[in-house]
Amino acid sequence: MDKEYAEFLMKKTSQDYNLIASHFSRVREKTWEEFRFLFEEYLIPGEKVLDLGCGNGRFFEFFKEKNIDYFGVDSSEKLIEIAKKKYPKGKFQVANALNLPFPSNFFDKVYSLAVLHHIPSKEFRLRFLKEVKRVLKPEGLLILTVWNLWPRGNLFGILQTKQKSRLWLILKFTILKIFGRSKLDFKDIIMPWHNIPRCYFHCFTKGELEKLAKEAGFKIKKSGEIPVVRGARRNFNFYIILEKQSFYSNVPSLR
Repeated sequence: MDKEYAEFLMKKTSQDYNLIASHFSRVREKTWEEFRFLFEEYLIPGEKVLDLGCGNGRFFEFFKEKNIDYFGVDSSEKLIEIAKKKYPKGKFQVANALNLPFPSNFFDKVYSLAVLHHIPSKEFRLRFLKEVKRVLKPEGLLILTVWNLWPRGNLFGILQTKQKSRLWLILKFTILKIFGRSKLDFKDIIMPWHNIPRCYFHCFTKGELEKLAKEAGFKIKKSGEIPVVRGARRNFNFYIILEKQSFYSNVPSLR
């Protein structure tokens, strides 16, 4: 993807979240219990943790339970305003995920939930991961999730559900890309979301996410999928647990 166009999409995503901040915060007021294990299994009380792409700060409750030294950042000024009002004990600020305002080796853990699929171009996604690696302490962990936007089940079943719209969008933008009619990369889509008619998403596969993490220099500790069930609606999220390797982990043993 052209760098200038990727920068435009990054800026547009921040503006979109500003436009829908109040509505988004209302429908994302509560935490997802399905995600609780990411906090219970990996957080250690007293750690310094960054919530990267914190939105309205709704996961702050999970961090507070562990007495975490919490920092939350987001590119949306409006969402950060909401987070500060809701959780005055949190350290919230507006920041660019590709240029974080923290020193190197600063955090024990970084959480980034449902953010990376909004980052356009492989170049920027790698920069995102490498910037996280910079602010992590050696052997620190990145706990990351992205939406699984790929339709599930057989084609006949998909065509009878709302998944058919996503399948159509994936096919549409793939064909446009093949014929040179789209500035997007393969597996990118633009779709309506929360009253915004044109929102950018990258449709990750689990394999692509793992490959990107390795390319950024992380060690994969675990990966999988999290279903979120709300009545008849089911959404799926890929998760991956990544470790920043210390300098000594790459030094051959002298024994």
